Amino acid sequence: MSAPRPRVLPSSGHAAPGSDAVVELGDLGSRRPRLVATDLDGTLLTSAGAVSPRTRAAMEACWAEGIPVVGVTGRGPRLLDSVREALDGRGIAVLAQGGYVVDLSRDEVLRTVGLPRERAMAVIEQIEAVVGDLIVAVEDAAEQAEARKPLRVQHGFNWPYPEPAHLLPRNQVLPEGAVLKVFLRSATLGEDELLARAKRVVDSEDAEVTHAGLGFIEVLPPGITKATGLGVALAHYGVGFGDVLAFGDMPNDLPMILAVTEAGGRAVAVANAHPAVRAAAPELTSGNDAEGVARYLEAVLGV
Repeated sequence: MSAPRPRVLPSSGHAAPGSDAVVELGDLGSRRPRLVATDLDGTLLTSAGAVSPRTRAAMEACWAEGIPVVGVTGRGPRLLDSVREALDGRGIAVLAQGGYVVDLSRDEVLRTVGLPRERAMAVIEQIEAVVGDLIVAVEDAAEQAEARKPLRVQHGFNWPYPEPAHLLPRNQVLPEGAVLKVFLRSATLGEDELLARAKRVVDSEDAEVTHAGLGFIEVLPPGITKATGLGVALAHYGVGFGDVLAFGDMPNDLPMILAVTEAGGRAVAVANAHPAVRAAAPELTSGNDAEGVARYLEAVLGV
């Protein structure tokens, strides 16, 4: 019998340094999590966007033990089918950096939070005042039907994923209603510097700003992070942050990693993680192309 084929999802195709690094885990103790929370791109998935057979088997082992596996991703609801595929349609998924939470098994939206158009425009102006002109893309949130539609992207944004998008002039990118998030790209600044400057001028009461390692930053509604999105899932399962095993790789994962760590849970960075994530996560596993999440779960579950 041939091995099952990896499930391939939309991917930027970018392999980060360390993605194929293997980390020796040693003895992880006998404590088992009550819930596994994992980022998808760059963490659970390979750089080609695949859920490998080994990773799928590790997830199946969790489910067999009654341990939910919650995908916590920046992917928006327009990519819900790909998230459903990654998680085998089971349990709860946290999308849009926490702004859109859905029960996959029931196809029930548990949370959706939008950023009003006027506030989004004001935040963009604040950031442009300190970094210069930016190129904009938007994830719509006016209504559920709109949330599944393609991105609204300004000409020249250079979106990294192979998916349909509405290419528009700058003055038409923002819709009339609320948005799930805004993507901002600079022609001169990398994502880390752009994020650092944005954080200096954007009040957290107005918006959250973060990045996922794709060359641009994201502007989200205030209070919307992977930690607060995961909190919706935890409330559903009756699990606290201290009983979570979390995996991540980029600054957008930091709120989740910090919330789990501060509550006494276990937070793990993959070997290809951003330096800030490696510094924040107490533990390290192999890179995403070396199936680091699967290796760690195997060690914890003894499979």
